Amino acid sequence: MQHTELGIVHTRTERADPEAVAALSKFGVATIHEAMGRVGLMRPYLRPVYPKARMCGTAVTVLLQPGDNWMLHVAAEQIQDGDVVVAACTTESEDGFFGELLATSFRARGCRGLVIDGGVRDVADLEGMDFPVFSRAVNAKGTVKATLGSVNVPVVCGNALVRPGDVVVADADGVVVVPRERAAEVAAASAAREAKEEDKRAQFRAGTLGLDIYGMRGPLAELGLRYED
Repeated sequence: MQHTELGIVHTRTERADPEAVAALSKFGVATIHEAMGRVGLMRPYLRPVYPKARMCGTAVTVLLQPGDNWMLHVAAEQIQDGDVVVAACTTESEDGFFGELLATSFRARGCRGLVIDGGVRDVADLEGMDFPVFSRAVNAKGTVKATLGSVNVPVVCGNALVRPGDVVVADADGVVVVPRERAAEVAAASAAREAKEEDKRAQFRAGTLGLDIYGMRGPLAELGLRYED
């Protein structure tokens, strides 16, 4: 598969293991990103279109043409229960590619949400139906249905590579992509990181300083930090 393919829909997609996806859904984006080696984040301009939007699922990818949402309608047919749609564009475009009607169609297929490096509209309706969307912009400007893109090809969305079947997790902190073959490994690493953070959280509650928890005093002194009365 090449992400530059146009006019093609791949109907067979290897998705991440459902148990690993369910395990990843328990963790926040920041935890997953750190546990994975501080990689996988999309650019921070991709923001939830309403507060408390959150999603986790396997990616159905879409390559759009600017100002044209035809391929989102094509993608609806490829959605399976538990998928999220990840839409990139051949060039920058903030037109309103997606709204309440497409959300209704996607949800009927079992879609858990949308990440799009473009614009969306009908935000109040999306919030009312609690359909999570993370987008580059909110824009009432409509689109046409005239130019072929592709579905289920690798895409670059928000500077992150997303392949069909990869796991996408999104919350108030951003969007992170977990390669499908690493889903179980990253879920286990996220659980371990969260357990370690709970131990540190207890120490902070007890009044212990980060200077001591993280052993910072020695390195700071070596660099010449001085305390003066």
